[in-house]
Amino acid sequence: MVSKKIFIVFVLPVIFSIVFGSAVMSDILQKPDRELHLLPMSTGGLSIQNSSIEIIGLSKQYSTSEPVEIQIKVRDSSFDCGDLYVTIYSSTNDVVTQGGYFEQCFEKGSNMIPTDDEFSKSIETPGSYEIVAEMVSKQLKSASARGSFTVK
Repeated sequence: MVSKKIFIVFVLPVIFSIVFGSAVMSDILQKPDRELHLLPMSTGGLSIQNSSIEIIGLSKQYSTSEPVEIQIKVRDSSFDCGDLYVTIYSSTNDVVTQGGYFEQCFEKGSNMIPTDDEFSKSIETPGSYEIVAEMVSKQLKSASARGSFTVK
């Protein structure tokens, strides 16, 4: 009697968890176009640009009184509308500031975003920083660009 209760309370949930987890993992592995987004890693001062988007207006050095102002140039027409996220990380990968620009659709003849707005943030602490811009299209495709700069 006691062994049946132990089986029902402890063993049976473990078996169900393994079966359910295996089914979920099997479904995920059947979709080869899935992307895995990890925390951004330092680029060692290199500027990495994705062929779909590019950071425009980023200087290598700023003073503490000068704001970081950038725009994003979109090169891939599948990203004509979507959400733009801009994040600045410190040298220890801590988030310093973030900006989100939703429903960004660039106008014909212009492929610069954010539209009717600009990313402008002042950083008052000297040091090395990395900026990451990520565009997520309406079709849930994503593209990102990175750049490094220092504040003195």
